Amino acid sequence: MIDQIIASDTDKIPKWLMRTVKQVGKGINRFKMIQEGDEVLLAVSGGKDSLVLALALSIRLKWLPVKYKLKALNVNWREYPLPEPLLAQISAFFDKLEIPFESHTADMQPSSFKNRFNCYLCARNRKRILFEYAAKHNINKIATGHHMDDIAETTLINLCLRGNFSTMMPVQEFFNGKLKLIRPLCLTREPQIKLAAERLELPVYSTICPYKDTNLRLKMKPILKQLYTLDKHIYQHIFDAPWKINSDYLPGKL
Repeated sequence: MIDQIIASDTDKIPKWLMRTVKQVGKGINRFKMIQEGDEVLLAVSGGKDSLVLALALSIRLKWLPVKYKLKALNVNWREYPLPEPLLAQISAFFDKLEIPFESHTADMQPSSFKNRFNCYLCARNRKRILFEYAAKHNINKIATGHHMDDIAETTLINLCLRGNFSTMMPVQEFFNGKLKLIRPLCLTREPQIKLAAERLELPVYSTICPYKDTNLRLKMKPILKQLYTLDKHIYQHIFDAPWKINSDYLPGKL
């Protein structure tokens, strides 16, 4: 089915997939994520989010007047490597999209961690590898597969468990703006991404993680689902909240 979609005109792409493609475009345009001549590195875990994002971006390039380059990098943890057959399938998927793909093997728990390990350190380690690769190849933007559900979960974790009002930004600058981390799926819900991955039978891989059944994000999901029963726009409301702060009802600096 992927071959058919890639070869199809945009008006023949299924509506359920085109909805995601258009939402990706809306996120890119609203937050000015990608400009003419950019080279964007896709952070590929092998999960549904990064694969659907790659497909959406490749489809958009067919009709966009703005041209930019895409490249994909998978950080393959030495402790929990992707099975070779699945890695080959993921590589073949990117070949079909005509996006150069590389897999980089690295230590999930390097010696610099000094036997410490948690989700924050793991994410920081992955980000470091992506940043180093981008710098080496003169790439100015890195795209991750974080979607609206991820952003809502992060916001609630920070607010309820860490006592601060902060979130994942759609665009985040590093090194005085020389590098930007972008999240083109920021306006897309996770169920929609899951539907696309299942219908397209994408070669999805769930990274093995020591905390995959106990991390805070997983514990926040049922709370958000319960809130969803009160208001089906709850994810959108939480996403929009940082842009709708009313300073008249907030204390000044203490």
